[in-house]
Amino acid sequence: MEKPYINVGITAGSEISFRLNGKYLTQNGEIMTGELKASTKGNGEISLCEKEFEAIEFTPENDSCSFTLHNVTIGISYHWERQEEQTFTGKLRLITNGENVIAINILSVEDYLVSVISSEMNATSSVEFLKSHAVISRSWLLAQIEKRDRKNAYKSLQQSFIKDENTIIRWYDREDHVLFDVCADDHCQRYQGITKATNPSVAEAVKDTEGMVLMYGDEICDARFSKCCGGVSETFDTCWEDKDYPYLQPIADNPWNKEKPDLSIEENAEKWIRTTPEAFCNTHDEKVLKQILNNYDQETTDFYRWKVKYSQKEISDLIHRKTGIDFGDIKDLIPTQRGKSGRISKLKIVGTLRTMTIGKELEIRRALSESHLFSSAFVVDKTELADSVPSGFVITGAGWGHGVGLCQIGAAMMGEKGYSYDKILLHYYSGAEIRRVY
Repeated sequence: MEKPYINVGITAGSEISFRLNGKYLTQNGEIMTGELKASTKGNGEISLCEKEFEAIEFTPENDSCSFTLHNVTIGISYHWERQEEQTFTGKLRLITNGENVIAINILSVEDYLVSVISSEMNATSSVEFLKSHAVISRSWLLAQIEKRDRKNAYKSLQQSFIKDENTIIRWYDREDHVLFDVCADDHCQRYQGITKATNPSVAEAVKDTEGMVLMYGDEICDARFSKCCGGVSETFDTCWEDKDYPYLQPIADNPWNKEKPDLSIEENAEKWIRTTPEAFCNTHDEKVLKQILNNYDQETTDFYRWKVKYSQKEISDLIHRKTGIDFGDIKDLIPTQRGKSGRISKLKIVGTLRTMTIGKELEIRRALSESHLFSSAFVVDKTELADSVPSGFVITGAGWGHGVGLCQIGAAMMGEKGYSYDKILLHYYSGAEIRRVY
C-alpha cells in the first residue's frame, strides 16, 4: 500500500471566512492569499471573489503555507461545545451540498495522525501509550475508508434507524459522512490541524509506527476507543450495527483479576455499577489524567463512577424535548437489554401518557442529558412516590463513552506502569496482530 491521503471535513456553513497564510494556487491557475470569504445561496455553486464555482481547491505553494478557518465549532452537541479559530497545512477544498459551503482539508494520513493524537494527548504521555494510540487511530481511519468503499459497492442490508409504535432504535457511526472520509470533531476523531503546537513525543510515536495497523486475518481492525470503559469493555453491537468482531470482545481492565462478570445480567450490572472495582481506568492520578484530558475535558472530574439527579419536572421536560415525544410524567426507566459492560442498549421509558423503548447506547445518553450522559452503563433509583409517580430520579453510572475497544485512561495507566505498546494493544484487542502495511 502507498502512503494514503485523506479528506477531512472541518466545518460547514452558508458562509465560511478563512485566511490563506501564504500563496495558494487554485485549479484555475490563480494565486490567492490573505483573508477570503466563500458563500452559497443554495444554487449548487460557491461564490468567492465575485466568481462562482462548483468546487474550488487551494494548493499551497510550499510546505510553509497554512490556512486558517474562523469560527470552527468543536465538541458539537457535547457539554464543551464552543467555537475556535483553527489553522491547517495541506490542501483546502471547498465544496457545497446545496445549502452550505463545506471546508475540507486534504493531507497525508501520517500528518493527520500527528494532529489527532496531539489534540487528544498531552506531551507528558508515555511514549508506549502514544505508540499504541498511533496504531489504533491509523487502524480505525483506514478501516472506515475500506468499510465505506465496500458499502458503496454493496448496499448495507442493515438500517441505522428502526421505529414502530413502541420502539425507536437508532445508532450513529461515521458512515453519516459521504462527501469526505472523516469529520474533524469527536464524532470521528478530534482533529485541529496545527492550531495547537505539535507534541514532539506524538510526532516521534507516529514516525516510529508509520504504516502499522491492527489486523485480524486479512482485514484492518475497526479499532474503536473511548475515554473510560468503567472496568469492562463493551461489544460493538451494543453501540452500532448488529455485527460481532472477534477482537472487540469484553475484557476486564484489570491486571489483578481477569475474571469479568457478565454485566448483561441485570443483577450483576446493579452490583458492579454501585461499587468501584479495581481497574486500570479507576484512577484519580492527575499526572495520568492530564496526559489525555485536555483543558475542557478536565472540566469532567468523575467518570469511573458518577451520579446525575433530576426532579420529575426536569426529567419529563428533558425527555420530551430530546425525543420529541410527550411521555407525561416519567414513572420508570427500565433497562430491557444490556451489553457485556453493563451499558444499556434498550431502555423502556414508562410515562403517564405512553410507554416506549429507545436505543441504542448513544440514543439513550442523548435522551437523558442536555448533551450526553457519560455512558449508558447506569442504574436508576426513584425518589418519593406519589400515585406511582416519583418526585425524581437518581442515575448512577460507570465509565465515559461507548466503552468499545481501547480504554484511553486505562491504556495511559498501563503506559505509566511500563507496559509496551504491543502489550497495551493486545490487552484491549484480543486476538489481533500488529502489521506494517506501508
